[in-house]
Amino acid sequence: MNKWSRRGGAVLGRFDRQEAAVVRGLVSQVQDMLRARADEAPQDELAQLTGIRTGPSTPPDDPILSRLLPDFHRLDPDAPDPAEVDSAAALRSLHEPELLDLKTGVAGVVLATCPPDGGQVRLSQEQAEAWLAALNDVRLALGTALDVQEDMPDELPPDDPRAPHLGVYHWLTWVQETLVEVVMG
Repeated sequence: MNKWSRRGGAVLGRFDRQEAAVVRGLVSQVQDMLRARADEAPQDELAQLTGIRTGPSTPPDDPILSRLLPDFHRLDPDAPDPAEVDSAAALRSLHEPELLDLKTGVAGVVLATCPPDGGQVRLSQEQAEAWLAALNDVRLALGTALDVQEDMPDELPPDDPRAPHLGVYHWLTWVQETLVEVVMG
């Protein structure tokens, strides 16, 4: 990957075959996880009549999905008031379907614009912003899976099973940072 650049109104980048495969593979995995969560949504007769979709009222059990779909309202762990619990559940139920649509949509933009065999990526401003959101989701997912901590070294010992994946995490960070520079610049 060369650094992102801007030519006219387009944001340009180039990925070799392996880089494109990594991006596409990780984005697809995150999109699949999010779609599976969307499929868990309860089928509500009122929602079918009104057209208002609702989602699950409880947070995901999976730590990666929990990171991608955080609580919409933080509960006070020392005094979980039943009304507060109900409020958090209602907020999740109402807003999670929209968040899932947004996240799977930006993943779809990346998959539609990143050539499977590598090559030039040409993005509109809107598509570049979708890439930023999708890369952020991938980094959150990968960072959670690798248990990335702020004080973690840049490289892990070779016998650490996370070592090869940490390099991918750092590379994705660089891809995202350089894209931010172009989009915001």
